[in-house]
Amino acid sequence: MKTFIFTFICLAFFPVCSTYSQVNLSLNLLSNKFSSIVDIANARDNRLFIVEQSGVIKVISAGDEIQAKPFLDIRTKVNWSGEMGLLGLAFHPNYHQNGYFYINYIDKNQNTVVARYRKSQTDSTVADTTSATTLLTFSQPYTNHNGGDLNFGPDGYLYISSGDGGSGGDPLDMGQNKTTLLGKILRIDVNGALPYGIPVGNPFADGAGGNADEIWSLGLRNPWRFSFDRQNGDMWIADVGQNEYEEIDLEPAGSLGGKNYGWRCYEGNHTYNSANCLAQSAYTFPVYEYSHSEGCSITGGFVYRGNAFPPLQGRYIYADFCNGKVYSLKKDGVNWVSEVLFQDAAARISTFGESVNGELFVGDINGKLYQICELNTLASASSLTINNQPISTGEYHSGNKISSIGSVVNPSLVNFFAFKSVELGPGFKVDNGAVFRAKTSVCAKW
Repeated sequence: MKTFIFTFICLAFFPVCSTYSQVNLSLNLLSNKFSSIVDIANARDNRLFIVEQSGVIKVISAGDEIQAKPFLDIRTKVNWSGEMGLLGLAFHPNYHQNGYFYINYIDKNQNTVVARYRKSQTDSTVADTTSATTLLTFSQPYTNHNGGDLNFGPDGYLYISSGDGGSGGDPLDMGQNKTTLLGKILRIDVNGALPYGIPVGNPFADGAGGNADEIWSLGLRNPWRFSFDRQNGDMWIADVGQNEYEEIDLEPAGSLGGKNYGWRCYEGNHTYNSANCLAQSAYTFPVYEYSHSEGCSITGGFVYRGNAFPPLQGRYIYADFCNGKVYSLKKDGVNWVSEVLFQDAAARISTFGESVNGELFVGDINGKLYQICELNTLASASSLTINNQPISTGEYHSGNKISSIGSVVNPSLVNFFAFKSVELGPGFKVDNGAVFRAKTSVCAKW
């Protein structure tokens, strides 16, 4: 790579629309070589594990290098269609000692499967595909609303998100049914006897024949992504709405569980279907909601605990899949305030990920992996290099980078938009005194 490289944001495709002036952020493309990214996880080292919906987990290291061999490939087991597929990944807190990790996928019979694998004992860069142990399986009545996220809580237990089973409006009323695992957050103990144990304190555990002992909380429609604040242990749940409202639920650390988040009785704070519902006081309502005049499908993220952007400390970062807006949510006195950090209108943000240092990454359902970085405006004079000739009046776009030789006919009427980078080097001649301005991304260490 040449010495002079500026990373450009593709302004023509990604208009930045920030209402947050303390730090100017954007998505910086790391790679467009993935497929249908649905989850991003780290194993407490400098790698990111990228989950592709088709059933493949790939590894990318700091420096944007993708490991040649997938970490795991279970495409033969996965039903990849619509919202189904390989949906979640979590590494055991002691992964570097025991090698265990856990996945959530929809199998060929349309069942949710939560399974444990371990890394290979002869090659730590890949999984042992023969090590699969199925922990939990349950049927999905429809093809959507599968949830699918996995996270270890600060208590060491594995939490699992499950959607209401699909169709529209929860026709089977799964969200309020304590005998089914659908429409819930589940909590299991993977450190005891196989396949798993029921943690002491699970709020609805009553033994065989009654409630589903695994339930931690209920009343959820499609908790696609949830996360724990790595600093204080709070659980943040982004629940995808039906027709009108998207919601964010907050369960503080130390909760005893048993919270009912209201679906299908309520969509956000609003009555949806009041049949067989309890008194309003029985439900826990979201700390924040937004209507479909603002977006259409929430993608949950993380409370920012990295070091690169101090003004974001303690804010919950999330996005909307439909409009590409990335938001921060904070508490101001007694009120929760959401602000738009920036917008990438071309992005279809399907998931967030944290690096080992707490910096944030974004996955796109179209296979692009981004890091959230800061924008600076730089000016460049004298020489540039691009690959398009002749360099005449107009706009020049590239899916990756622009480079090569040429001369500009009228510098003031030429704009260059590169998806990833513009290489600066000898050969590109412009009139004396010409100045080009570019949006450049400054990214923190992973």
